[in-house]
Amino acid sequence: MTAAQADLPTDLRANSLKMPEGLRLDTPAVADGAAIWRIARDSKVLDLNSSYSYLLWCRDFAATSVVARDADGELAGFITGYIRPERPRTLVVWQVAVDHAHRGRGLAGALLDGLTSKVAADRELVSVETTITPDNTASERLFTSYAQRHGASVERTVLFDAGLFPDGGHEPEVLFLIEPIPPLAPAAPRG
Repeated sequence: MTAAQADLPTDLRANSLKMPEGLRLDTPAVADGAAIWRIARDSKVLDLNSSYSYLLWCRDFAATSVVARDADGELAGFITGYIRPERPRTLVVWQVAVDHAHRGRGLAGALLDGLTSKVAADRELVSVETTITPDNTASERLFTSYAQRHGASVERTVLFDAGLFPDGGHEPEVLFLIEPIPPLAPAAPRG
């Protein structure tokens, strides 16, 4: 077990995926913003935000986001998230992306487990929300398998219809509400 895994709350840790060998979970720093932007751009499926927004995200939402680093400290993937103001026990997952060289190793699932455990260590976490376009089967599988691993249900509703997007050609964004997140027991003492 890595030090990061030992810090996870017990109930979430029991069902969490392990980080792929050679990678470690970490909190993003402002200096990671450019690499996160590049991974998002290269994913070819995410809505790419400005590079400036990724720098701000790493500054303002680092506590609710995670990155995976290789042995050299280079980014292999990331998840950005935030706590929903109207529902302070809900983590909204904004974007998930894994660098092409690290795909197919279960990294996205391990990042998602690590992120929710990290957030739950600091606050009561009851639910996870994300939006997924109907053509994004990889994200549907990621969040559905997360819910199954943690014994939660998934409720799907259209959050933003395609007609709301001013640039046209955007598919609807379907809200995935995953709850309940398992109650948390204190982290096991480290020896």
